[in-house]
Amino acid sequence: MTLSRIFVRFFFWLMLAASLGALAYALVSQYAFGFEPCLLCQYQRIPYWTVAGLSLIELSVPGLDRRGVAGLIAFVFACGAALALYHVGVEQRWWQAGACSAQGLGVSLNFNDFSVTPIKPILKPCDSIDWTLFGLSMATYNVAVSAILALGAFFAARKTKRD
Repeated sequence: MTLSRIFVRFFFWLMLAASLGALAYALVSQYAFGFEPCLLCQYQRIPYWTVAGLSLIELSVPGLDRRGVAGLIAFVFACGAALALYHVGVEQRWWQAGACSAQGLGVSLNFNDFSVTPIKPILKPCDSIDWTLFGLSMATYNVAVSAILALGAFFAARKTKRD
């Protein structure tokens, strides 16, 4: 096995571990520490699930275009970074996220309206921040993590030879 093949397999194991680690962090924050995720927080998990699936497929199916899969992972993480950056903008009130913001929840205080509408869970507003470290929210950290992973996947795709 050549050094480049070892690097490529290590890269996909690293992407799988990073994705599962980020998902574990989000789920532990939610269920162990009670940090309720908003709609944008839940959307930010999709790239990690996608990359975990792509990494597992690449590691288990021989003969795939490794360069193409690494490029797709870079694209997925870049989209995740963009979504996280959008969420940071909502948190900082640079722009509104429609129904996801506190003003757009549209909860009626009229009992008649309440009694005729189906019961729906009230989602946490996306501009509400539960936790910060050094003044930065989880969405802010997700921008950095997703961007670093996207850059790493981009460089891995560039260094990987076409099979």
